Amino acid sequence: MTTDIGDAELRRCAELVGHDFADRSLLKLALTHSSYSAEETDEPSNERLEFLGDAVLGWVLADEMYRRHPDFHEGLLTDLRKSVVNAATLAEVARRLGIGPFIRLGRGESRARGGEKVSILANAFEAILGAIYLDAGVTVVKAHVLRLLSSVIDAAVPGLATLDPKTQLQELVAARGFTPPQYDVRDEGPDHAKTFFATVLVDGRTRGEGTGRSKKAAEQEAASRAVASLRNERA
Repeated sequence: MTTDIGDAELRRCAELVGHDFADRSLLKLALTHSSYSAEETDEPSNERLEFLGDAVLGWVLADEMYRRHPDFHEGLLTDLRKSVVNAATLAEVARRLGIGPFIRLGRGESRARGGEKVSILANAFEAILGAIYLDAGVTVVKAHVLRLLSSVIDAAVPGLATLDPKTQLQELVAARGFTPPQYDVRDEGPDHAKTFFATVLVDGRTRGEGTGRSKKAAEQEAASRAVASLRNERA
């Protein structure tokens, strides 16, 4: 994990991402976490690029899923997109590319190995997609998204139509010989407006996190992300 990044590191990161940036400052911005910006007040963070990249990613995948699965109704398409566009899946793609060591972090976040955190990796990946979109346009960024995530889409489809996420996870875990999933749930806020936060562990490892207005909703989201993570790992 780095607190800054030079031209050589930017070139190396661009090679790993697979895009030759005409404006390499966009990649540098995409790799700048808010903890770094808090210490270097004259530099913005990657949050705006992350917002843009999230929108680009959602559109590209919605278009691809619509075309690839003409027999899927709206609910199934939504579930499929959620199983792919989530922090666990995107962080895994970022790890596979090797983005983590290039993320610009504040000193505290760097000491805490922030470049290995799911949320930071996923956000940086989305920010990089936003940077590619600004640098080269729709056609190029779409090609990158499909190159990196087509296999994840395919891996997410089996069982999607019939099983809720917790059941999917239970069956997937059993098939692979793991111990049953364990859910840890906490809540915050007043009684009339609680938000629940769930973490699911498989074989002692955190595999998914979720939030919701009910314990069940939070657990289902956590399970969905765990399913995507495990299928992506196998893919």
